[in-house]
Amino acid sequence: MGADFLPIGRRVAHLRTRRKLSQQMFADRLGKSKSWVDKVERGVRALDRVSTLQEIATVLRIDATALLEQDDAPVDVVERDEGVERIRAALSRYEIPLGRSSPQRPALSIDQVNRTTAHAWTAFQHARYPQVVNLLPDLLVDVERTRAHQPGPGQVPLVDAYRVAAAVLVKLGAPGPAWLAVDRAMNVAANDGVLVASAAVQLGQVLRTSGWAREAKSVTLAAAYRIIPPVIECGLPEQLSLCGALLVQAALAAAHDGDGAAAAELLDEAAGMAERVGDGKDHHRTGFGPTAVELARTASAVELGDSGGAVARHETNIQRDGWRWLPAEHRAAYLIDAARAYLHSDDPINAARLLVDADRLAPAEVRQRPAARAMLADIARAPGAPATIIRLATVLRVRDRQSHPGQHPAR
Repeated sequence: MGADFLPIGRRVAHLRTRRKLSQQMFADRLGKSKSWVDKVERGVRALDRVSTLQEIATVLRIDATALLEQDDAPVDVVERDEGVERIRAALSRYEIPLGRSSPQRPALSIDQVNRTTAHAWTAFQHARYPQVVNLLPDLLVDVERTRAHQPGPGQVPLVDAYRVAAAVLVKLGAPGPAWLAVDRAMNVAANDGVLVASAAVQLGQVLRTSGWAREAKSVTLAAAYRIIPPVIECGLPEQLSLCGALLVQAALAAAHDGDGAAAAELLDEAAGMAERVGDGKDHHRTGFGPTAVELARTASAVELGDSGGAVARHETNIQRDGWRWLPAEHRAAYLIDAARAYLHSDDPINAARLLVDADRLAPAEVRQRPAARAMLADIARAPGAPATIIRLATVLRVRDRQSHPGQHPAR
């Protein structure tokens, strides 16, 4: 059996031997006893802290991931940052107003940019963030050129492209370029109430994750009440979905601002609309429906510090028929919220379970997002954190002293 397939304790022994270190020498460099090293290498004692794995790796002069299985490659966060910079550059070109459009890259048809924009949204909803990041620089240039040649029909795909750019940039912890994208979307949509409302969904997310909760609530409510039907019972599903999604954003902003009464009232109003829409729909890329509203109630409870209430709702939420209809991105973001509730309830075991579930469902939601990585660090640091989380934290090079308490998943 090769060293790459050894249990972790035996792998430590193998690597220690390669470094020509006796157990006593190794123990001295770690500040441990020889007995401790012997128990680790025989598998009697578990390596159950990220910091311990990293200390061992430092002494052995290896990457900590070498202590795990061969197929556990670390995530390169640099690639995420480079992708964000490529999108920022695309948003900063201003080719059309400056007359810099290259004749070698002709404007695409409306059908072409609609298809590419839809593809970007589908990739986003499956939490394939690296794929979205790769698509966006060229897509943003293409939709801007198409709109310059066909101002009327080109308005919709341009707003949609800016929206998906803002959505993925929020996920990747880049509020600055996300703000630029959503501001562009609002300006392009200016005279169309429905387009303004759709862009305002992402605007609410950007404002809330930037710490401007009151502004997020004000903006999303204004956009919602601009399109709300005079009689809810007569509203079309598309209209109610967009209006309801904005009310959910306003409720989350209210919760973030500590206003539980407003959050509950807004979610109740959204629930009434959701019942008329039903689950399994995705009008205007909102995923709005009864289940989405119930998940938002849990997220709101977490924001308000009601971890017990959030935990009580969680198991019911994932048993709902509508749970499986939600996009993978939405479900994984919710699981991270629920994990935060368990962690704040002094239950790191269940917090870890949900984070691992989120990683299986949508790996990029955990591995690419700074907020999720911070949550992983918090759970790995908690006493009694299970080996699965220690393993994941080590693979992702998340240090157990890392913490960003102000960050949270954006839905």
